[in-house]
Amino acid sequence: MRYLKAFLAGFAATLIFHQGLVALLHGAGYIPRVPYSFAPTAPFGVPQVLSLAFWGGLWGIPLWMAVRRKNGVNHWLMALAFGAVLPSLVAWFVVAPLKGLPLAAGWKPSALLLGLLLNGAWGLGVAILMKLAGGRR
Repeated sequence: MRYLKAFLAGFAATLIFHQGLVALLHGAGYIPRVPYSFAPTAPFGVPQVLSLAFWGGLWGIPLWMAVRRKNGVNHWLMALAFGAVLPSLVAWFVVAPLKGLPLAAGWKPSALLLGLLLNGAWGLGVAILMKLAGGRR
């Protein structure tokens, strides 16, 4: 049951925290990327936001396994660090080449920072939602 909660927390954190931050940054004119994109993804044509949320759900499981036994500030810092770093590294060095994109967002500092910020917000969101769902440490 905890794994299901972690998946659902990761899925929801993508929609609320990750895409919420995209909406704020886009609305403020900092990024051109629009939130909640329903553009189809290859190969199955799933809307982009749902694909992203699904992967966020899968990532929610190892994030929760990594932070569930941490206490206090360490719990929140670990969720932030895990969220910011691990999914970003996979996106930069695994997903990007598979999609024919440059490694590590072309090493553009603003693009790298954006990935860390969005994924860090997601990580904190997972921890918050798991806390609200009664996830045990």
